[in-house]
Amino acid sequence: MTLEEIRGQENTMENTDRVQSAGAALEELLVAAKKHDYLTVGVYESAKVMNVDPDSVAFCVLATDEEYECDIALQIHFTLIQAFCFDNDINVVRVNDIERLADLVGANETGEPKDAHCILVTSPSANPWKDPSLDKLSLFCEESRSVYDWVPAITLPER
Repeated sequence: MTLEEIRGQENTMENTDRVQSAGAALEELLVAAKKHDYLTVGVYESAKVMNVDPDSVAFCVLATDEEYECDIALQIHFTLIQAFCFDNDINVVRVNDIERLADLVGANETGEPKDAHCILVTSPSANPWKDPSLDKLSLFCEESRSVYDWVPAITLPER
């Protein structure tokens, strides 16, 4: 085994730990934001918030799974949301477990699961909300961008 192969294995293990840590931080962030009523759930609802008050958006989660990967309209919305987030310095991550995200953010008033394809964590401009999980995720996104991974994928921890 060469030195490069050993370093490659170390980097892979390190990256897996980093992604798992980010997944736990994302779960903590979503639970805390839900308690404070700082979540906006749904593609259209998120687009409205971004249009009206982009400064209130602290973090963006885009979610899809195999069922929706071929949904062209959803992919166009994702592209526009990502572009908006990049222009406004908002960190964005992707999650491939939409059912787990829907469980975390809960159901709407009618008891139906919410459209969890896009979730925004907001923070009022007058009284910014600080959360250690948000700081961890911001660092994770910054590290990912340093290796040209502009929208990193996060895996949520198993239940």
